[in-house]
Amino acid sequence: MPRPIYAEIDLLALRRNLAVMREKAAGRAVWAVVKANAYGHGLENAVTAFAEADGLATIDLSDAMLARRCGWQKRLLLLEGFFDASDIEPLTSLKVETIIHSPWQIELLRQAQPEDVRCHIKVNSGMNRLGFLPVEVNTVYDQLTSIPGVRVMDVVTHFANAEPTYQADKPASVERQLSRMGRLAHGATAACMANSAATLFHPEVGGDAVRAGVALYGVSPDSHISSEELGIVPAMTLTAEIIAIQEIAAGEAVGYGSRWIAKRPSRIGVVACGYADGYPRSMPDGAPVWVEGQIAPLAGAVSMDMLEIDITDIPAAKLGSRVELWGRHLPVNRVAAACGTIGYELICALARRVPIRLREQG
Repeated sequence: MPRPIYAEIDLLALRRNLAVMREKAAGRAVWAVVKANAYGHGLENAVTAFAEADGLATIDLSDAMLARRCGWQKRLLLLEGFFDASDIEPLTSLKVETIIHSPWQIELLRQAQPEDVRCHIKVNSGMNRLGFLPVEVNTVYDQLTSIPGVRVMDVVTHFANAEPTYQADKPASVERQLSRMGRLAHGATAACMANSAATLFHPEVGGDAVRAGVALYGVSPDSHISSEELGIVPAMTLTAEIIAIQEIAAGEAVGYGSRWIAKRPSRIGVVACGYADGYPRSMPDGAPVWVEGQIAPLAGAVSMDMLEIDITDIPAAKLGSRVELWGRHLPVNRVAAACGTIGYELICALARRVPIRLREQG
């Protein structure tokens, strides 16, 4: 029998979430972002579930190769662009489009003289990560289009604070970044600017395309707003079983370092999930899990392959009870907040050793 832990990936939820983002895009093309193994959901699953997307966006040529092997025939985009000269030929052979964010990439294209490379100019409008300043875009466009075989598709930028929670008094608010973009945002220039948060919360952001990321997987980009409020459905549910129960007296300790000490006689459920499965070791006592229809608190330090929960007040919890670490009943953002991180990190960190089960019906 395999170890009793698995991640269920709901393909129908992925399709539904894409439909929601398509509606929010209001006529703009939709790039489905599938980097980080489709945010932990499996790139092959994303190719299937996002068949109605206009394109897939990732950061690695190996992902593009896998997507093509899985039958993806539409557009593909490298969000960080190519990394050295050896990447340029596959851009042509795989028909992969690329972000251009730095002068060195332009120089490599000039040296390579490619047959057919389609480029998107990255604009730094305030994120200060990748991209050219807005005033440099005309020069960059001229440099790229002077290279035979190179075609410029549009301009791209990224918002640092598109979530409503992050808007107040930020140097790089959506409004300020749009202002810095100037005519690139509001003129006739083709543009792809909106990420999940901007697509959901900022209808004033224009352009011809959006890049839908975490919302496609049913996770709200703003942890203060639920997925349910946004009309999206969590597509990943991480589940493990209780494999042992310890009856301990008051004053007894649980786990490495004896961090959790029972204040009363307690029932402790041992769950077949640990940090090697992607559940953070930094999770504190009291962090929530869902078992037998109730929330149970984490008790003690997470170890490599196991964690412990206090099921004293859940008499229905027993050997073999399924424990949801995050998913349909327990939002991943709530779990992530318990250890000071975001839902993105947890779903992306799902370990490869965790078996995947596909759910294709509601």
